[in-house]
Amino acid sequence: MNAKVWLVGAGPGDPELLTLKAVRALREADVVLIDDLVNPAVLEHCSNARIIPVGKRGGCRSTPQAFIHRLMLRYTRHGKCVVRLKGGDPCIFGRGGEEAQWLRERGVKVELVNGITAGLAGATQCDIPLTLRGVARGVTLVTAHTQDDSSLNWQALAQGGTTLVIYMGVAKLSEIREQLLAGGMAADTPVAMIENASLPYQRECRSDLTAMEEDALSFQLKSPAILVIGAVAACATSSLWERGLPAMTADQSA
Repeated sequence: MNAKVWLVGAGPGDPELLTLKAVRALREADVVLIDDLVNPAVLEHCSNARIIPVGKRGGCRSTPQAFIHRLMLRYTRHGKCVVRLKGGDPCIFGRGGEEAQWLRERGVKVELVNGITAGLAGATQCDIPLTLRGVARGVTLVTAHTQDDSSLNWQALAQGGTTLVIYMGVAKLSEIREQLLAGGMAADTPVAMIENASLPYQRECRSDLTAMEEDALSFQLKSPAILVIGAVAACATSSLWERGLPAMTADQSA
């Protein structure tokens, strides 16, 4: 009766960003399948579970997705409560949707638990508001790495008028720069490159669209990292007034 799969987002790295619902799922778990980017500190909430690493990292040996599917199915058919613990949010570039569909098609009970995604946490740690009235009316999350190597609609992204947050883009900085410039984005558009979001060793490099590739090389930017591209990448909530950007009053933010 307890057999099910929780698809749980562990957040970007800081264990204090784990949700209470995620903690409950970990405490109920008999088996935890853990990704590489999950901070091991969160495992203190599941001391009675069997821990199985099933990580995936770009350029590294990875656990095949089909094997992970079969593993979850096997344990639930043995009556186990399984947590598939993923970095960030399971449904934001985390394959949560496809895993849930695959399991439900085979009669497995599934529950998804949101986690704070790295794009949000990294920007917040750098004091960058992803949306800001009068500056950025929305935010667009995209990945630079696709399964079939298909190309994004860069022109639409360049002209969309939203803050652009790009995941898995470190190896494709040259392409990102060229495509956004070709799509009509201004060459001086601010860029923030944020490595190891929310962890004590998080680093950030501020640049602009023209110089970001060269600056990333000098900075020795490494994965995991996210790119925040747009006007908000040049500001911080603590210094909006000094930068001449609109400051929100209590009445406006209500």
